[in-house]
Amino acid sequence: MSVNPGPVGPVAASRPCPAAPTLEDRAAAWMAFGLRVTLGLLWLVNSGWKRPPDFGQNQGRGLYAFTRDAVEHEVFAPFAFLVREVVLPNFRFFGWAVLITEAALGAFLLLGLATRFWAIVGLVQSVSITLSVLNTPGEWEWSYYLMMASHLGVFALAAGRVGGLDGLLRPAWERSSSRLARLLLRVS
Repeated sequence: MSVNPGPVGPVAASRPCPAAPTLEDRAAAWMAFGLRVTLGLLWLVNSGWKRPPDFGQNQGRGLYAFTRDAVEHEVFAPFAFLVREVVLPNFRFFGWAVLITEAALGAFLLLGLATRFWAIVGLVQSVSITLSVLNTPGEWEWSYYLMMASHLGVFALAAGRVGGLDGLLRPAWERSSSRLARLLLRVS
């Protein structure tokens, strides 16, 4: 039984070296970085107007008013039912969950850590916002479609691998056999 040590001699010499990234490749990678950072800033800035402890419930404005729009300007009946029967009666808990989720979304996208996971969270949050306010008078529906498409782009491009912690840490995660490292590889 012989052991093949891998390519040596003429076989190794005939293999092409990996080509250096082209200008177009580098530009595309940095555009993915820009998209990721822009989305991160969008979430961080927009978490700023969600004011605890009542999130606008006492005045009927802010996050509470936008959430109530899901019922008053119904987009999808099952979602409106969920908001009316579960979310609004437990609004302070919901307000905190939204604030923490959106702040984390912004922070993780800016850092480029577990980017694909957070892109999915952003997509789900964007769908939820869309189902809440799409039919509200004065809303521009394309802004929500663009948010969803942007998160799909960040996911597809694995945008944390350029200028983000995903890119820096992936080699260590690839060498590790720990469950956490394997999980981080999948979500980066």
